[in-house]
Amino acid sequence: MKINKPVFTAVFVGLATTLLSSQALSMGMMGGGMGCMMGCTSTTVIDPPRGVAFQDPAILPNLSSSPGIVEVNLEAKSAPINVNGVTANLLTYNGNFPGPTIKVKKGDHLKVHFKNSLPYTGINMMGDGRDFTNLHTHGLHVSPEGNGDNTMLSFMTGESFDFDYDLSLHPGGNFNFYHPHRHGNTAEQVWGGMAGALEVADENTALASYETHLMVLKDISLQGSAPAAHTMNDFMNGKEGDVIMINGKVNPVLAMKPGQVQRWKIVNASNARFYKLSLGSHTLQVIGTDGGLLNKPYAQSSILLSPGERIDVLVKATTTKGYYKLLSNPYDRGMGMMMGSGSSQQITLLTVNVTGTAVTNSIPATINANAARLSVPVGTPTRRFVLSMGMMGGMMMGGDMMSATINGIAFSETTAYTAYSGVNTYEVWEIINQSMMDHPFHYHVNPAQVISISGGDAAYKAFYTTAPAWKDTVIVPKGGSVKLLVPIKDFTGLTMFHCHILEHEDIGMMGLWDIR
Repeated sequence: MKINKPVFTAVFVGLATTLLSSQALSMGMMGGGMGCMMGCTSTTVIDPPRGVAFQDPAILPNLSSSPGIVEVNLEAKSAPINVNGVTANLLTYNGNFPGPTIKVKKGDHLKVHFKNSLPYTGINMMGDGRDFTNLHTHGLHVSPEGNGDNTMLSFMTGESFDFDYDLSLHPGGNFNFYHPHRHGNTAEQVWGGMAGALEVADENTALASYETHLMVLKDISLQGSAPAAHTMNDFMNGKEGDVIMINGKVNPVLAMKPGQVQRWKIVNASNARFYKLSLGSHTLQVIGTDGGLLNKPYAQSSILLSPGERIDVLVKATTTKGYYKLLSNPYDRGMGMMMGSGSSQQITLLTVNVTGTAVTNSIPATINANAARLSVPVGTPTRRFVLSMGMMGGMMMGGDMMSATINGIAFSETTAYTAYSGVNTYEVWEIINQSMMDHPFHYHVNPAQVISISGGDAAYKAFYTTAPAWKDTVIVPKGGSVKLLVPIKDFTGLTMFHCHILEHEDIGMMGLWDIR
């Protein structure tokens, strides 16, 4: 039966048997590859052998023959998946890992016939039945009510629901992704494999001539034939895996001709891993971000991508044939009391093979002539959000557990910090991070532009505070802050904002946004 009320499962119900002592935590014994305490500077190089030929994710068939209607079947279910040579039972959409790509155009009606076929496997660490799920179209500017992007809905195994998204007010030329958003289950389900891309076609043909590829970045660890179980430490730090993939493959090989320009649409669908991307001997030309295309290409030697962020780039191959590695470089996102595995790793994600007959392609000077940075309207009010993490009383003798809050309130079954906004207005949001780790801050329905960033990665700050980029997810640096200009447009209803380290969302770093 469909649940029509907000579903806010109580945080940490049933955690008593899994809590580790604060003494073990301080000794760096929490597992998950976290044995390196703060202050480590060495880099671990993860350079797997070149794998299979690169493949884009499967495309979800459109069942409709009517113009302007995209109609798809989407089923959440467990399925056997080959993970780097090991067959594992992952949580999937339609048996695909990553989930199949949904392709739409601006103005379409997207109809998703959703079915929950997840197995019931008991109660998780958050006290929630593992079969409960729902669907979030991350990045779509659509209604959060009814059968739109309504994350207040929840479905148990065997239930079905028909979603209908009106894309008439959504911009063209961007790409998003879909994933579950059932509070208490989000982290485990995305970790287990439930994420797929959602592309909105370009409104012009300026980029149509370029060979285009979609890249879904996802990591996982296995225990036997299943995704590794979450620990208390994972909810504190965010869970990172030891198998890092693009489109479900380890170090696939992508062929490019000398001089060829390709377009890459890159989605970070990981729970907590940040990727600082670079391509050996090449420059990444950023042409689009979360909310759509930019005015021109922006040349970047590296690009930082946190969970939930997307980036659209053009890459012009060198004229020198050979193999070139797409790397995720070390980046210290902060991990509370310990450094995370990803912060000190250099990972080969993909190998470009420049081969074949040379071609003459060029990077266009203009992408989207209508893209522009907005000025803050006079009299725009400022709203402040404070992100915090800390320890609170444990559920066992001598134990502690982590609390994640927005403005001092941890999202739960009965309590949530709620922001009230008027539709068709502007607000400045100041997000202050009081914790020792970065938080990718995601807000539903309405994208925003970055006014300023205090702290964090210098290149990330320089790019997003100057380019006419629309963002629905932005990194708030540890000990730093971000200011956003938020146009609140078109849609009323109850939606959410939260940290997109999904474990932090599940333990309380989420609030409600009531737009009236």
